[in-house]
Amino acid sequence: MTVPTQDPGYQAAGAPHHADEVRGSSLGDLMRQVTTDLSTLMRQEVELAKAEIRQEGKKAGKAAGLFGGAGFGGYMVALFVSIAIWQFLDNVMDSGLAALIVAVIWAAVAAVLYSMGKKNAERIRGLKQTNDSVQRIPDALKPHPEGVTR
Repeated sequence: MTVPTQDPGYQAAGAPHHADEVRGSSLGDLMRQVTTDLSTLMRQEVELAKAEIRQEGKKAGKAAGLFGGAGFGGYMVALFVSIAIWQFLDNVMDSGLAALIVAVIWAAVAAVLYSMGKKNAERIRGLKQTNDSVQRIPDALKPHPEGVTR
């Protein structure tokens, strides 16, 4: 998504383009242009942030759904398989030891599910474009000793 503020040659409509035009403008006109440009810049940054939030929100929703589905499926499988394994092992050994073995098996399953969910969640990148362009704003507002360039 390209925003006009990211274009180095971007100038607001009606803004002076050359040093002679700036020299010929009144202080009030220049202040009005600066105010208009800052207002436009802030509106564009807010729109960029909204677009990024929507885009990243979809990815986060998908990851949350996968976590939820994995959790529920894991619970159901764990419940029925645990009962079956526990009953099988109970025929061969002490019931407490059989339960411990089943618990260790499901700890390994939980670790695998967590790893898969973490990989999916890492794909969510945040508000990178908005953050990058907002960090450039202070430089644009600093006075430049060379003045207006041609």
